[in-house]
Amino acid sequence: MAEDSDLERTEDPSPRRLEDARNKGQVARSQELVTFSVLMTGVVAMISLGGSMLEALKRIVSRNLQFDRATLGDMDQLLAHFSQSAFDGLMAILPFMASTAVAAILASIVLSGWLFTFEALTPKFDKLNPMTGIGRIFSVRSLVEMVKAVLKSSLIGGVAILTIWSEKEEVIQLIAMPPFESLAYLYQIVKFTLLVVVGSMALIVLIDVPFQLWEYKRNLRMTKEEVKQEHKESEGDPQVKAKIRQLQMQAARQRMMAEIPKANVIVTNPTHYAVALQYDEKKMKAPRVVAKGSFLLAERIIEIGRDSKVPILRTPPLARALYHHADLGEDIPTPLYTAVAEVLAYIMQLNHFKRHGGHEPELAKELPVPTELDPGGEA
Repeated sequence: MAEDSDLERTEDPSPRRLEDARNKGQVARSQELVTFSVLMTGVVAMISLGGSMLEALKRIVSRNLQFDRATLGDMDQLLAHFSQSAFDGLMAILPFMASTAVAAILASIVLSGWLFTFEALTPKFDKLNPMTGIGRIFSVRSLVEMVKAVLKSSLIGGVAILTIWSEKEEVIQLIAMPPFESLAYLYQIVKFTLLVVVGSMALIVLIDVPFQLWEYKRNLRMTKEEVKQEHKESEGDPQVKAKIRQLQMQAARQRMMAEIPKANVIVTNPTHYAVALQYDEKKMKAPRVVAKGSFLLAERIIEIGRDSKVPILRTPPLARALYHHADLGEDIPTPLYTAVAEVLAYIMQLNHFKRHGGHEPELAKELPVPTELDPGGEA
């Protein structure tokens, strides 16, 4: 079943799956890179700082072998003496320890960046299952790790043997050299050998890093069904999205209908289109479309306007132009300012006539609606 499952996982991991794995502490790691970085940094630091550390340690040893009678007779002074020596020794090796620690941290984050999570500390009781442990022991990964360990030991051991064998004559000559001269020459041989042996681990790193990155992504590969399911979860179920759009349209329509009683006038086609306009000269720069609709929705707008006693005018060209070129909740287009101004002026005169009487106003039969804004008649 596991093999079938692996065969089905043919798709590369998605960004979401990679992010989830990262949040769980699952990132690509190369222990060989960390080991190489720490050892190489340690060797370089030892070569660079070895002289100063040796001198500091020599001073500490020399000072600890010399005591006066007052110090030997006072336990507090003796403890203070050794405490100072311990502190000096720590300060002497601190640069070496700090450099190797920094190398270990940088090598750990170079592949996957900085990651801080407590997920890896969460107890996982399935790891206590002996059958699971046996499965891990005889897994392909364990076989690869064993082969890698054998190759690593063979490579490092072979390089070390070849390096020392190539210097056998120099090592033999050390016997005839004066003690201090032989020690200095031996130090040069050991330094060169360490650099070559540790440097040979770079070949292992060059093989292990790409392998770890490949295996990390291989373990996170997805089946086609998982890709479809994740896409559905991220984009949303089409049925749910359609339902949400429907509810949004209903809510927008309810808000639109609630604005109709505030309109100054409703212009109609009369049955194809209906557009409700509102204008407040103190708050608005231009008349605004508060509702618009066609056919059944237009009839509903007219019905609400009639119940709310909003003036309704039959102006087909203006109604068509507003319906097609004016957005809901936005100001009317500039080319329609004149036509709408005549309509609003007519409504003001009509309201004045109803309140005070006098000469009944008449609306112009042809409003100045640009022909390019009129989509063209009842058709």
